[in-house]
Amino acid sequence: MIPKAAQMLGLAMRARKVITGEGLVVEAVRNGKAKLVLLAADASANTSKKVQDKCAYYGVPCVSATDRYELGRAIGKEERVTIAVTDGKLAESIQRLLT
Repeated sequence: MIPKAAQMLGLAMRARKVITGEGLVVEAVRNGKAKLVLLAADASANTSKKVQDKCAYYGVPCVSATDRYELGRAIGKEERVTIAVTDGKLAESIQRLLT
């Protein structure tokens, strides 16, 4: 992950604008709270398909990031497979850095 994107993700975490965990992320996408979803490149095929399909259906950008350990490190937690950013401006900035 790009260091600047990791910093922005850490900032979003401190601002409480991050949701982690597959079930909670899918629920946030369904409820329209998620503005950007980050998916670990080493996520299982089942998880990847489920999250990507939900994001595609509800029109939420889904970006494949590095591995689960680096995603977790960016927000100061253990490994994380899926992360949803709920703030529009932060999501836009992180997406711009990662694509």
